[in-house]
Amino acid sequence: MDTLRDVIIIGSGPAGLTAGVYTARANLKPLLIEGVMAGGQLMLTTEVENFPGFRNGIMGPELMAEMRAQAERFGAQIVQGDVTSVDLGSRPFTVTADDTGYRARTLIISTGASARLLGLPAETSLMGHGVSTCATCDGYFFRGRPIAVVGGGDSALEEAIFLTKFASQVTLVHRRQALRASKIMQDKAHANPKIAFAWNSVVQDITDTSKGEVTGMVLRDLLTNELRTIPVDGVFVAIGHTPNTSLFVGQIDLDENGYIKTHDGTRTSVAGVFACGDVQDHKYRQAITAAGTGCMAAIDAERFLES
Repeated sequence: MDTLRDVIIIGSGPAGLTAGVYTARANLKPLLIEGVMAGGQLMLTTEVENFPGFRNGIMGPELMAEMRAQAERFGAQIVQGDVTSVDLGSRPFTVTADDTGYRARTLIISTGASARLLGLPAETSLMGHGVSTCATCDGYFFRGRPIAVVGGGDSALEEAIFLTKFASQVTLVHRRQALRASKIMQDKAHANPKIAFAWNSVVQDITDTSKGEVTGMVLRDLLTNELRTIPVDGVFVAIGHTPNTSLFVGQIDLDENGYIKTHDGTRTSVAGVFACGDVQDHKYRQAITAAGTGCMAAIDAERFLES
């Protein structure tokens, strides 16, 4: 069993690394456990143009490397590995990663959320090269170009409507004849002349991996089983996110979609446990908002320890 820590941070995206910077500067000597997907969702993006301070943009992996180095500079200890179990029922809290047990007086959870994907090989290889899961992150790169949004809920329609600010046309691909979104969102989408609908359709493939860019998508009609190819320069997958909270089920209050409930800043239902970033934010999901809540969690943890 490792020595007792003041703070353990689980997750190494913008929220976790910002919490690492702030807790390290507060001389709390935090231990940050990266997780399998070190760096979070920004590791899947190419250029990030909307993070303040980088007027010419910065590559997602480079931004995360800089944030990691900054946390280490102030004394955060960062270990690789995936957390396999957490015990919040006794104090100090116990976190187990790669068969090593770590104990802490406070815990900051920043495990993020994973975008649900279509499961296509081309989707993975073209992620960040025409395939995206975030319209507000990447829509600007598709000015005057045809793109597609996959999904039928409120999030998909929000993304489609937002993307019409940039794209020449947005094709909404939905596997049914009727949308699941709220009526007000449906009315907005139907009234937008830039939005076209591909009903009863699923994405069979995305082209072209050989070119390293999106040139089109192959749709399969679920009624006729026919295939057709639509030329698009980008595909935005908007079929939802899954918060990475399986470790905490039954130990901490979650909402109906599995996100951690927070109150009074980043406090959770367990005293001394704080949550920040996409694991508790299903509305904004931006690097800068995640970083902001990481700062809040660090300050909340510091004040909890002081009291």
